[in-house]
Amino acid sequence: MSKRGFLSRLNAVSHVRGSKQVARIDNAQRLELLDNFENLDLGWFWATDDGGRLIYLSESAASALGQTSSTLIGEILTGLFIPDKSDDPEKAERPLPFLMSARNSFADLSARVHVPNSSTEAWWSISGKPQFDEAGNFAGYRGGAKDITSARERNRDASRLAQYDVLTGLANRHRMEKRLTATLTAYKVAKRSCALMMLDLDRFKQVNDTLGHPAGDELLKQVAQRLTSLLGEAGEIGRIGGDEFQVLLPDMDDRGKLGELAQRVIQMVSQPYSIDGSRAIIGTSIGIAIAPYDGIEPGELISSADLALYAAKGGGRGQFRFYSSDLKDGAKMRKQIEEDLRDALQQDQLELHYQPIICAKNRTVRCFEALMRWNHPERGWISPSQFISIAEETGIISDIGEWAILRACRDAATWPGEMRVAVNVSAVQFANEEFDKVVELALAATNFDPNRLELEITESVFMSDPFATNRMFKRLKKIGVRLALDDFGTGYSSLGYLRDAPFDKIKIDQSFVRGSTEAGNNNSAIITAIISLAAALGMETVAEGVEALDELNLVTERGADLIQGFIFARAMNQVDILERLESGRLKFDPVGPAKHRSDRRTVFRKIGVIHEDHRYEAVLRNLSRTGAMIEGILNIPESTKLVLDLGEGQLAVAVVRRSDDATQGLEFEAPLVSDGADGLCTRHRISPYALAAAGMPLGALPPGHYPLIKNQNADGTPTLPQFMQIDMSAKSS
Repeated sequence: MSKRGFLSRLNAVSHVRGSKQVARIDNAQRLELLDNFENLDLGWFWATDDGGRLIYLSESAASALGQTSSTLIGEILTGLFIPDKSDDPEKAERPLPFLMSARNSFADLSARVHVPNSSTEAWWSISGKPQFDEAGNFAGYRGGAKDITSARERNRDASRLAQYDVLTGLANRHRMEKRLTATLTAYKVAKRSCALMMLDLDRFKQVNDTLGHPAGDELLKQVAQRLTSLLGEAGEIGRIGGDEFQVLLPDMDDRGKLGELAQRVIQMVSQPYSIDGSRAIIGTSIGIAIAPYDGIEPGELISSADLALYAAKGGGRGQFRFYSSDLKDGAKMRKQIEEDLRDALQQDQLELHYQPIICAKNRTVRCFEALMRWNHPERGWISPSQFISIAEETGIISDIGEWAILRACRDAATWPGEMRVAVNVSAVQFANEEFDKVVELALAATNFDPNRLELEITESVFMSDPFATNRMFKRLKKIGVRLALDDFGTGYSSLGYLRDAPFDKIKIDQSFVRGSTEAGNNNSAIITAIISLAAALGMETVAEGVEALDELNLVTERGADLIQGFIFARAMNQVDILERLESGRLKFDPVGPAKHRSDRRTVFRKIGVIHEDHRYEAVLRNLSRTGAMIEGILNIPESTKLVLDLGEGQLAVAVVRRSDDATQGLEFEAPLVSDGADGLCTRHRISPYALAAAGMPLGALPPGHYPLIKNQNADGTPTLPQFMQIDMSAKSS
């Protein structure tokens, strides 16, 4: 249809203002006005017949589609547009075909245009109004359109800036909060689970301080890329500020799988980074909370994940932790420890105990490693795993480390012969430009032979300025002290360390010794490789954490020079060391189990034991991944199935393998998993949705045990126990 024909139709449906109708003599002027409007590309006109076929389209509009209006006349209008598959249902508009089939008016409807042989998107804003003849019959549509591609791109960019982190391209805090809220709301209705990981980069500040903020930004980009490659398919990743990241993992509640995933994240993030020719090494700590178990609402779940992250960092960094209700008490204790630690050194509460390092060939002691102990006046002995990380965070570690070197030299100076002492040095302490002066002063004050002092350094020292690190190595070797690489193979290992640093000894981390004798375990091969590498470089090797005879035989056969572990001795105080050395008892005999078995932790707490429809109370004596020992129920036959209620919704199915009076040894049907620290937990827990169905209010799992079995039948009559329960507290007393 020509433009004149189009105007004729417009005149046919034009209305009357008062009694005066628009005269046809104005058509020329109107044509000129329409031509000018279309030529300015301010907008276009279109018209269809009652079948939705184009009867008119502005030539400039057809040109934007790479065609002419004559070739498009007769085409179905809706065929020019691509259906919009919006990923946000709230923003999806009614599609154009629906509106036109319903003969509705529409205005400023955004529609993606199909442009043949073009890879770029084009969008129009289209408006239309249905037309009817004098008899009320539908006569087609008349409308206008304009190109909004540029405006849409600007809006999309602005929207992306509002939702995504500019530096890394990951979701920002605002988007993650919105996604978490929407997910938890939907999952509460669907009774689904969702895990939240909170990540904090360890030692990132040192990269910023030593290499500069541009290097820090580049490091954050590389971390984001690694996280995306590992977790991109599993959930959404966000950077919520600074060096903090968050990962939302839908339909994840298996703590075994989550722990494995967290460990892979830690290993991947901990691999070295190359930044503008420099090498940077960081780590990460991870806190994990799972909805609905650890929180129903977004704020509750975030708070739980934050507490778990805080616990992971407090446990020595480079760890993950699951949330548990006792972490709130742990956070309070950690703060108290931080306050008390400031006075511990001045009040002479710190001590050094010494663990022997034994020659693998003749079983005589060659060296003692100094291990710090804190005898708190109120809390008693506090583990170094609790206070060393706090000391590093607060900066107290430098003072404590200086004291430790001085005290170790003073104690070792009283030992006979050439017996050496090994002292651990933190990365913070090593980074001090005056550290070599500290060592020199300690040696001079105690008149101690430098060759008898070993400084044990972890691989984390290499994440600082490499030039400053090498400079410090040279200064220390000039003094004459020995250097040992501690915990080799636990995250940052690189042959470059061994090539460039003048180490005298490599310590094989105990994590490789654990399980090395089990069938199918690769740890034995790793131990062999480390020992062969050290031998080729002229370095001694120490196998740490040896506790069983089969482990001792394995590391000895593989060629380890020195052995350290409970199989020979635990750490001793200075008085015991002097007594032994003065009596000439330099040889240590191995004492330990014949074979390594899963760590069995000694515990003493009450738990619930369920057998069929009756619940008993018992005492949990020890616990391992694969089993437990309980006490308090008489004469349970072997092969009996029980369910242990370990608290906080953790139920473990077990079989009685040994039974002696009121004591039973149990084997779990499904092994427990690590909670990220020194504890164990079940893979799954009772769902709060199940508790709600049983009559409890819907909410995160409360602490303690839940009376799901009340020792009564469905009709309210009491159940009859098959076994006799005894009061273990009375027996203990």
